[in-house]
Amino acid sequence: MKIKLSAVAMLAMIASEPSQAAALTEAEATFLDQLVIASVVLEQRCDGYEVDGSGSVQLGARLLGSPDAAMAMIDAYAAAIKARDGESYDPGKFRPEVADAAARTFRRVRTDLIRNPNRACAEYGEASTDRGLLRRY
Repeated sequence: MKIKLSAVAMLAMIASEPSQAAALTEAEATFLDQLVIASVVLEQRCDGYEVDGSGSVQLGARLLGSPDAAMAMIDAYAAAIKARDGESYDPGKFRPEVADAAARTFRRVRTDLIRNPNRACAEYGEASTDRGLLRRY
C-alpha cells in the first residue's frame, strides 16, 4: 500500500510540475507584451516605424536580468510565430505559455489597430519607440 501511495504521489508531482513551469514571470509577461505590441505595429504597416533590435535586447535585459534572458524570450516569441504560421521552428525554443500569451496580446492590439488605425498606430508606435523596441525613420 505504501508503494502504491508513493507512486501516486510521485506521479502527481511530476504531472503538476509542467503546469508550474509554464507560467510566465511578471517580467517575462511584460517584455513579451511589449514585443508583441511592437511586432503588431510593424505587421499592420504603421508608417514611420522600424525595429530597434539592440534597443529590444537592452529593454529585455533590464526587465529580465540579462541579454541572454532577453534573447531567449525573443527566440521563444519567434518560435511561437513560426509554429502559428506552420513553419519549421526549434522546438527547444518553443514555449506554449509564450505562444498563448502572445496570441492574446496580438489579437487585442491588432483589433485596436484595425478599428482605429491612425490613433492606435500613433499610440502603440510611440509607446514602443519610447521603450526602445522601435525607432522612427
